[in-house]
Amino acid sequence: MLVEDFINRRKASWERLSAFVERSRRGGLAALEDEEIAELGRLYRSATSDLAIARRDFSGHRVVDYLNSLVARAHAEVYQRRADRSSGLVRYFATDLPRTFRETWVYSLASLLMFLIPTLIGFFVTLNDPPSGSLLIPGVEEVINDIRAGREWWKSINDDGRAASAALITTNNIRVAILAFAGGVLLGILTLFVLAQNGLLIGVVAGAAQAYGFSGNLWGFVAAHGVIELSVIIIAGGAGLQLGWAVARPGLITRRTALVLAARRAVRLILGCALLLVVAGAIEGFISPSDLPLTVKLAVAVLSGAALYAYLLLAGRERKRD
Repeated sequence: MLVEDFINRRKASWERLSAFVERSRRGGLAALEDEEIAELGRLYRSATSDLAIARRDFSGHRVVDYLNSLVARAHAEVYQRRADRSSGLVRYFATDLPRTFRETWVYSLASLLMFLIPTLIGFFVTLNDPPSGSLLIPGVEEVINDIRAGREWWKSINDDGRAASAALITTNNIRVAILAFAGGVLLGILTLFVLAQNGLLIGVVAGAAQAYGFSGNLWGFVAAHGVIELSVIIIAGGAGLQLGWAVARPGLITRRTALVLAARRAVRLILGCALLLVVAGAIEGFISPSDLPLTVKLAVAVLSGAALYAYLLLAGRERKRD
């Protein structure tokens, strides 16, 4: 039997199993009818059998990786305890958000690289020739002039009150995150642009600060909120890249199905990003521009970053059973 015949014959069953898994992930097994739960079990057993056949007959073909992922996701839902009655909101923060982050880490890594490479380019170009930063980011001249003059412009962001500035900062950051996310439907092109533009801007400002001996002042402002804020931009960019990849390379399922599944994962991430940006905005509005010692701001950065990644990497993991 050819691999194409195998895929065409079994694809509908795999797509139905994937749909059940997604529904169960969102609302638990309670989201499925009794007949659907029984069908979920049958489809899962059938998929494990298909995986064994694929490993034996089509070793090295991408259908093996696809079935590996499908069976792994289905296993977690088939064997979850029915006694779980946690609310959707509790389940989202306790399991769905961190699990989705871990399942899609490759996209977050790609997003990080698309952000980091322009950052390094902007930094080294501006470090060697600070005025050239305006060629990379038009309109950044005013910031570079402030850096050259030693003006800490961020101290004026609270002129209208810290609560107002925190809200304004949060709104702007959410806009950037949404652009990075929504840009994925354009094959990820807008997502890549947003990531590169923000990375380049940070690199230019950091390079100018280093060249003019202003880096201590700059990082004293950025450190406290920067870990969460930049992490969110990276995660949102990864969510957007998922959408772009689903459109460009749907794999063994239809492009529509691939996009729907990717969108569900991406939305779970972007909702968490919005909440994290509220936290980052509050820190940026109240702590970052304050006269608190640098050690305090660095402590906020370390603690907030440690808490964020401990949550994303460890929360929602299944306990090993004896």
